[in-house]
Amino acid sequence: MKQHILPAIKLTAICIVVFCGLYSLVILGIAQIAPNKGEGETVMVNGKIKGYALEGQSFTQDKYFYSRPSAAGYNAAGSSGSNKGPSNPDYLKDVRSRIDTFLVHNPTVAKSEIPSDLVTASGSGLDPDISVKGALVQVDRIAKERKVAPEKIKALVEKSIEKPLAGLFGTEKINVLALNIELDKLK
Repeated sequence: MKQHILPAIKLTAICIVVFCGLYSLVILGIAQIAPNKGEGETVMVNGKIKGYALEGQSFTQDKYFYSRPSAAGYNAAGSSGSNKGPSNPDYLKDVRSRIDTFLVHNPTVAKSEIPSDLVTASGSGLDPDISVKGALVQVDRIAKERKVAPEKIKALVEKSIEKPLAGLFGTEKINVLALNIELDKLK
């Protein structure tokens, strides 16, 4: 028995040193050469923090593009999905409620035109991006609210499209915070 316990204890001690100590230090070192030293990408406007580029935020005023809904209440400390499947009655009720709310604020949009990312929460509950279609479907509301030509808003959306990584990985998307900041710069 002694011949099995001693090697197990040694292996456990080595794993603790390597995986809890050395690995953590390596990751910390890599973070130090990253932008913002691993603190995340803060978005500043006129010297004030407006938000974080990689974290979803709630935009509910009609003059802004709406974000993707969050099951976590946009709380990064409690990042999570709802864990409710598409046949769950509570989930379906939430989605129907989001659709109805969206239609009230966007009367020119047909129910069938609403992209799923505007009425369903992401797996993390903190997705900062929406689809291009999700932004374009909101153009009329924002143009009317801001008294700006829809073409001007549409051009801003087109300019804000982030292409897939290396043109292959992922889909086209739009960061809602960045788009809304650019929207505030319009005259």
